[in-house]
Amino acid sequence: MAREKEKGNPREETGKPVSRRLSRAQRRQQLLDTALAIIRDEGADRLTLGHLAARAGISKPVAYDHFGTRSKLLIELYKSIDQAQAAALQAALTSGERSIEETIEVLASAYIHCYADTSGEWHAIGAALAGSEEKDAVYQELLDGYVQLFAAVLKPYVDLQQAELERRCIGLIGAGEALSAAMARGNCGEAEAADTFATLILGGLRTPFSCQSGGET
Repeated sequence: MAREKEKGNPREETGKPVSRRLSRAQRRQQLLDTALAIIRDEGADRLTLGHLAARAGISKPVAYDHFGTRSKLLIELYKSIDQAQAAALQAALTSGERSIEETIEVLASAYIHCYADTSGEWHAIGAALAGSEEKDAVYQELLDGYVQLFAAVLKPYVDLQQAELERRCIGLIGAGEALSAAMARGNCGEAEAADTFATLILGGLRTPFSCQSGGET
């Protein structure tokens, strides 16, 4: 019987599985998930490295070893949410051929849904990082990534120079940010924000010539 116990899954006398040590990458992901849960359940102000350690069931030095400061933890959360959003957005745009109207509809809906899916955590983290130079640098890096993504998706449908297309995408993404913030505040629903964003994208891609031709006789 003793040998049979040794061959089975290791368990304590209580019958509970013996916990296994997480790798550094696994522990870091666990801490990020726990930090996000704290923001969702208790608000960003409650997120400290000490509270994170307590919620995750680890010692405080372990949390400090992974992130160093609260600001760096918030930055990592900010980036991880954005990476998930970008992956979801790209996945929504990679299937099938579409007209420009259909592409814009998918682009706008997927972009707005990414923010709706975070239940406000994205904006809460951004607010907690307000005034941080590091946050501004990271935000600009993420913004540049979205500009390139939008430009790549929309390029086949427009006759614009790359620089002009990217400038318009900067403006369009700014509009998307504002709409997602309004949605997070409860000023509009997801479908309304997505429809408005799609209208703005379509209008923003019109060349000066096409805009003028409609009003001349």
